[in-house]
Amino acid sequence: MAVTIRHGDFAAFFAAPFAAYGPDSPYVSPLKSDLERFVDPARNPLFCGPGKGEIAIFTAHRGATLLGRITAHSHGASNRLHGLNRGFFGYFDCADDPPAAAALLSAAESWCRLRGFTEIVGNFNLTAMQQIGVVTGGFARPPYLDQVWSPPHLPALLEANGYAPTFPMTTFEVDLTTARPPAIGPKQQAILDDPAFDFAPITRRTIPQRMEEARLILNASFAQNPMFVPVSAEEFHFQAKDMKWVMDPRISAVLHRRGQPAACIICVPDLNPFLRRVRSRLGITAPWHFLRHRMRNRRAVLIFSGVLPDLQGQGVNPLVLNRVILGAKAAGYTRLGNTWIGDGNPASLAQKEKAGAKTMHRLHLFAKPL
Repeated sequence: MAVTIRHGDFAAFFAAPFAAYGPDSPYVSPLKSDLERFVDPARNPLFCGPGKGEIAIFTAHRGATLLGRITAHSHGASNRLHGLNRGFFGYFDCADDPPAAAALLSAAESWCRLRGFTEIVGNFNLTAMQQIGVVTGGFARPPYLDQVWSPPHLPALLEANGYAPTFPMTTFEVDLTTARPPAIGPKQQAILDDPAFDFAPITRRTIPQRMEEARLILNASFAQNPMFVPVSAEEFHFQAKDMKWVMDPRISAVLHRRGQPAACIICVPDLNPFLRRVRSRLGITAPWHFLRHRMRNRRAVLIFSGVLPDLQGQGVNPLVLNRVILGAKAAGYTRLGNTWIGDGNPASLAQKEKAGAKTMHRLHLFAKPL
């Protein structure tokens, strides 16, 4: 029976990875309600307004069997900033079924060609500051929140359709029961002794302010990174709108200099075990499962860290990381995951090695000229 492609069927889009990979895979979906608003062009500010992006969702079916999904989307600000003419695919999840993969990728490619793009790259779910990449190693490791997971057959399906791996990345995990926090050396002690610097309080009441400060630090510290696009307040808070309900103030830190944000490390408890139990749906049992998970959880995930450019290389990041690791240990966390770091970022990779971090997953983007 031939593969058919549906356009715009969100119920099938959400269900596709579960159908393709089965209940025993390490795959974890974002909450259904979050995923729905992410891919809704009427709600996601990434796609709202002139000069912004566009998005389409596709699913693959063979009769009544759901086989996979993909997005095709554009990021106008990224193309303008980096001088590219690029379309993106994302959320590519597919059974080990070559005709289904070919049909999904063809749908995304056709969508991009119609808009004049000359290349297509993915996975981007949906930007470089969200989940990106296709797993190419470490398939047995269950992902932390905000890490992607995909099965071993996915890279082969992409290569069979003319895609080439590029931009290698790694995710990491630190064993907090044995890890030593960065030492407080002369540089760090000088910062601690300088009255211009202080750690801003993080409480339930101040989390919105701390998150806005984190956005400012993110934009300043990542400005020279490849693929990065400054994140507007509307986009940032759209992505993180429920963060205050899941953040643990003990495991994040924001450093001020003369009352202004200077550096931060944002960590959150790992919610993936909870999401697996509720299959990423907020049903009537979800509050009970969430409370049970919160009492038992010992895993946290580092979402991002940043230091203002004029303070980089002055011992600031080790100081902030020392505070976060000591806070996580005191709070009873035993594992700390890290979202992706590109191979082209030797400073961050060296920092992970010094911290005793172990590789979790290898990932790549996959690209194809159009």
